[in-house]
Amino acid sequence: MPLARISVSQDTTAEALRAISETVYEAMVTVANVPANDKFQILSRHAKGELVYPEQGFLGVSYSDNIVFIQITWNAGRSTEVKKAFYRAIADGIHARTGLRKEDIIINLVEVQRENWSFGNGDMPFAPV
Repeated sequence: MPLARISVSQDTTAEALRAISETVYEAMVTVANVPANDKFQILSRHAKGELVYPEQGFLGVSYSDNIVFIQITWNAGRSTEVKKAFYRAIADGIHARTGLRKEDIIINLVEVQRENWSFGNGDMPFAPV
């Protein structure tokens, strides 16, 4: 039950944004065992200066104005190994499909309990028993 927020530069083409979106979704399904059709995403383009990153780099990684921020809220419980494979699948997939640098792919996971979701009607489909 993930919700992905993907933020890119306003200069990102529609094709590249679509490829980023699809890559994230495919990694969720194939690597993180998210159910098919569970695709909820917020795609945002930002003007120059609205995507802030350290110009000197961070942890040995340098960034460019083509930076892509991906924040995913999903259920807690996946192993560190699954998360590593997930990060790699996204970075490799976006690079292969768009040519964007892997260094410019920032991914953040926000883990929540299953009962923290409502998919409409004010219902809590995964209420604790």
